[in-house]
Amino acid sequence: MTDISGSIRLAVDSGEVVLGVRSSVAAIRDNTAKLIIVASQNKKGLVEDVEHIAKLADIKIVKFDGNSMDLGVVCGKQHSVSSLAVISPGNSKILEEV
Repeated sequence: MTDISGSIRLAVDSGEVVLGVRSSVAAIRDNTAKLIIVASQNKKGLVEDVEHIAKLADIKIVKFDGNSMDLGVVCGKQHSVSSLAVISPGNSKILEEV
């Protein structure tokens, strides 16, 4: 898999994404999420819960190669981001790349 950091940032800047586990799960349940991205180095139960819910909803899930602080930096935030849901990719081609 290629590095999707640039696509994540572009989706955050130009599209619609929600950050955090609770918001990601809510987007899955509302059937608005098109893609879920989780930090691979995260709390084990947390990632498994999001993955399970995404699988049930038949939504693609991608593991970001890094921890939640790394994912936060890619999103342009100064805090950790365990997961994010892409609602609208904006100018990003992230849905085609994964």
